[in-house]
This record gives sequence, structure tokens and C-alpha cells, in this order.
Amino acid sequence: MVKRPRKPRSVPLRKSQPPDPKGGRRRSRDPEQPALPFDPMPDRIEPCLALLKPTAPSGPDWAYEIKWDGYRLAVHLDHGKIRIITRGGHDWTHRFPTIQAAAKALPVGTAILDGEAVVVDEMGRSDFSALQQALGGRIGKRSADEAVFMAFDLLYFDGHDLRGLEQESRRHLLEDLIPAKPDGGVRLSEEIDGDGPTIFTAACDHRLEGIIAKRRGEPYRPGRGGEWIKIKCVQSEGFAIIGYEKSTAAFGGIGRLLLAARKNGQLVYVGGCGTGFNERSATDVRKRMDTIAIPKSLVETGRKKRDAVWVKPELVAEIEFRSWTGDEKLRHASFKGLRHPDDAAAIFEIGEFS
Repeated sequence: MVKRPRKPRSVPLRKSQPPDPKGGRRRSRDPEQPALPFDPMPDRIEPCLALLKPTAPSGPDWAYEIKWDGYRLAVHLDHGKIRIITRGGHDWTHRFPTIQAAAKALPVGTAILDGEAVVVDEMGRSDFSALQQALGGRIGKRSADEAVFMAFDLLYFDGHDLRGLEQESRRHLLEDLIPAKPDGGVRLSEEIDGDGPTIFTAACDHRLEGIIAKRRGEPYRPGRGGEWIKIKCVQSEGFAIIGYEKSTAAFGGIGRLLLAARKNGQLVYVGGCGTGFNERSATDVRKRMDTIAIPKSLVETGRKKRDAVWVKPELVAEIEFRSWTGDEKLRHASFKGLRHPDDAAAIFEIGEFS
């Protein structure tokens, strides 16, 4: 996989001389640049979400990137002041000091970056479990010094709202802003040149989670409108925990987590997960489930479950799995971690994958 070659760009929104990050006087405007009005900086932007598909699209209309496995964030820069906002709208600036410091050093007065906070291993692959451990668990209060921000879109730049621009124009501006370096707290999520299916095969060979395909000519829209598509090598999604089966031999006394997805607006049972735990993660999950225990299941599970403890479906577990059975149950499911409530992680919708 190689980085795509740079293409000729239209006139940028600013001159090559960056503005003073502290908001000082700027040089005179280049008369060749368009006289664009300044837009108010949004306090928060609803993110564009990738639609899950089984195969990668092909053709020149698509751009491709690695799919990162972490926490989706927006980094707001306002003349030296940094805010790091989760997908759910919560301020996590204090939790990512390395990202905060790196963002503050970027040569721009105002900007909003869209991307993913990740912890990478020695091969450069994102590790969701390592990120959770760095943060101190699902409700942990630690700062993740190890986390870096992989920037993949630029939504606001130097006083201008870019959401109405096509993806390729936003990408060119992002590449001008983020240093093309393999280290640092803020890094560029590189585009990859090539055919979608070939790139996807190579990503899986490198044991990556998958790839993202983006339509080059589309503006930035919130939700899953199909402008962005995700294709996964290993399936991993969020499922609601509706209970667990007890065990005297397993970590935390959890024989199996009992899980649910959404279908037509309702929670439906999709089977269980009994692997992927260690003593620490299982104990943490068990303590949290015991505080929300209820007398009976809120979801129909079919035949009666022995030694089952039912809970309110308030916890979202990230579950890695191989495939689905014919009756819509998970095959070879493995626990990766609990999603943080501030992340606003969605429960998997059956029927999304098509």
C-alpha cells in the first residue's frame, strides 16, 4: 500500500504564511484568493459515520484510508485554546494531554479536526484494548499520554466552515495543515492509492481492522448517508449487555455475557460471548452489571438460561466476532472492552450490513 500522489489543487483559503496562533495581525490577502466571508465557529458538529458494507467499492470517485480502532473525537482549535470533544458531545480535553499539546502547536488560528484517538502498537496498528487500559477502563479517570490523534477530515479552517466543500478539497487543506510525520500527538491518516478490493486485501494481510472508502466529490454530512463506507477484515461492533451466565471457574464469575442488537427499533438477542476476558476486565464488568441487575430479562432470549443474571441494557460491549449464524446469532464472539458512555457508541443495527 502506498500513499496516493498529490494532485494539483485549487487556490487555498489562506496564503502559505500561517496566521499568528495567538490571533495577531495577518499579512495582506493575496488578491488571487476568493474573498470568502468568515463563518462562526460551530460549538459542536455531528459526525459523518461510515456505513458498513461487505465489499470495497472501486473507481476514481473513491478515496481510501485505514480504519482506526479507538474513540472518535473532534479537536477544536481557537487561537491557542484546545477542546477535545467526544462523539457524544463530552469534553475530554483533560484525558488526552499529548493530543492537546500537539494540536496547540499546529500553524492555524481556528480549526476543527475530525479523527480518532488511538494507541498504536509497534507495527503501527491501533489497539482498542490498549487505549481503554491507558484511560483506566470504561469509567476510568486517567489521562492517556500514549494516545495519538489520527486526523482524517478538516471541518472548519481559518474562519471558514468547510462542510459544504467536496471531500477532496477538504483533504488537500488537511494535508497542508498536518505535518506528514510518523510520530507526534496529531498525525495525518494517510490516503492510500489503488483499487479498493486490492487495498482491502492488503489491509487484512497486515492484520488491520479494515479500510474506509470516501466519495471524493461529496460534502460532509452527519449520520450514515453512504458518503463514507467501512469494510472490515474482522467484524467488531457494539452490543448491549442484557445479562450474564454465572460460572465458578471463569474470571469474574462470568461464564458468558448475553448480548443484544437492534432490529426494527427493538433490542433482539444475538447470543453470548465467553472469551476475551482477563481477570481485571471481567471483574470490572461484573461489578458494573451487579449494580444494574433486574429480576427478569427485558429481551426475549428463547429457551430458559440456567444460572442467568439479568441486567438493564445500559452497558455497551465492543465484541469481535467471525460471522453470523442463519438465525442471526454471533459466531466466535470475543470481548474487547466496554464502550465509554461519553463515546455515544451505537448498538449494532441488524440489517445495516448489506
